[in-house]
Amino acid sequence: MINNEKYEVVIGLEVHAQLMTRSKLFCADDTKFGSAPNTQVSPISLAHPGTLPKLNKKVVELTVKLGVALNCEIEQNNFFARKNYFYPDLPKGYQISQHTAPICKGGFVSIASADGKKKIQLNRIHIEEDAGKSIHDFDEKYTCIDLNRAGVPLVEIVTDPVIHSADDAFLFLTELRKIVRWLDVCDGNMEEGSMRCDANISIRLKGDHQLGKRVEVKNLNSIRNVKRAIEIEFERLIEVTQKNEIIIQETRSYDADKNITFSLRSKEEAEDYRYFPEPDLPAFFISEEYIEQIKSALPELPELLKDQFISSYGLSEYDANNICNDKEDISFFNNLIQYTRHYKAVANWMLGPLKFYCNEHHISFSAFPLSHPLIAELIELTEAGKLSFANATGKVLQALILNPQKTAIETALSLNLIQENDEAAVMAWIEETINAMPEKVKEYKSGKKGLIGLFSGEVKKRSKGKADMESVTRLLNEKLNQ
Repeated sequence: MINNEKYEVVIGLEVHAQLMTRSKLFCADDTKFGSAPNTQVSPISLAHPGTLPKLNKKVVELTVKLGVALNCEIEQNNFFARKNYFYPDLPKGYQISQHTAPICKGGFVSIASADGKKKIQLNRIHIEEDAGKSIHDFDEKYTCIDLNRAGVPLVEIVTDPVIHSADDAFLFLTELRKIVRWLDVCDGNMEEGSMRCDANISIRLKGDHQLGKRVEVKNLNSIRNVKRAIEIEFERLIEVTQKNEIIIQETRSYDADKNITFSLRSKEEAEDYRYFPEPDLPAFFISEEYIEQIKSALPELPELLKDQFISSYGLSEYDANNICNDKEDISFFNNLIQYTRHYKAVANWMLGPLKFYCNEHHISFSAFPLSHPLIAELIELTEAGKLSFANATGKVLQALILNPQKTAIETALSLNLIQENDEAAVMAWIEETINAMPEKVKEYKSGKKGLIGLFSGEVKKRSKGKADMESVTRLLNEKLNQ
């Protein structure tokens, strides 16, 4: 029986994020995803003799932008190093990276954990070039190499070993992906490999401070898979420990279909990459003025905007968090509230029927087929009690999408859906209902208060759905409790 109450998991994450540049780190090759193999290469990315790299300035700008947003200290004196190792998809036989002087040091990412707000401390962010890709399933006899990715600019974001649950790792990656997308630093598409994660996992007895022997699970291609792999490894390491077996320091991979991890190679001794300064690239200096320019141009981050939406518009944390997940969603919200002050209703519509329509038709809010004033008019009619929410979202919205030239009120009138909240008209329907159901009225007055729903339904039927149900409930209660 595995006893995981005795143990604590310790997790450090290494996240590779591909920067959103049009060209590679040290040459002008295209970085577009999905091109035919080996069509985005040049003598430089193929490491032909006599070729020299030249630094892409946009890479530095995007990395500093990310470092500032993540509260890092920006290293002003920078240089690149050669990381030497042999692998078929590494054309030069070495990777150009940063080693002793990462461009960003420290920093943190805030998460809203189940235990409260936490700051996940970062160790560093450094720049490096990507390797190519080995393809094992194209030819049954050979491994094929695609070098389109070779030389693509990456940042590696490394946390300290301070994460203690798979859930917190999930939240960290979700928040990090939100930030890199928000800043237009990386598109965050893990399924395309533009954001990849390795998890370093160890266990120790609760209360201990010494780190245990770690395993590394590599190339996890979704945030959910990171969570699952950590959960599986936590259980496996406890089982190994309770059997008095030795934990092997190794590199493992995760099989999502079988929901297991498996060993790739032992990592008992540190690999000697023989780092030394890259002789073909000069050192580069980042001035305080450059850092300040990037800082002043930085957009407000989602966390700050979320707090503003809660305080300024009275939204719940759930609503604010969902709307502030995406720049486009915020823009859509801000455009709608130019035409209505029913902020909570706007949030409800966005996260309910409008989002449902977008998901169903695989579009974003920017492609929604109705104008902001027209949607706002529909919300106003609903909030004024002239339309039920069910009719507004189920009938009027759909009719407007088919014929957006009409106004919301014209459409609702043509469908005979405008609710009647004139008290005299509502009371007439109530009187009809009560007179038609004398036995039920006696039962209600004898204590069966749940019958109020029956009376409300009958009033709705008699009014053909036109009675304002808020008025119906109030007037029914007054009438039946006289």
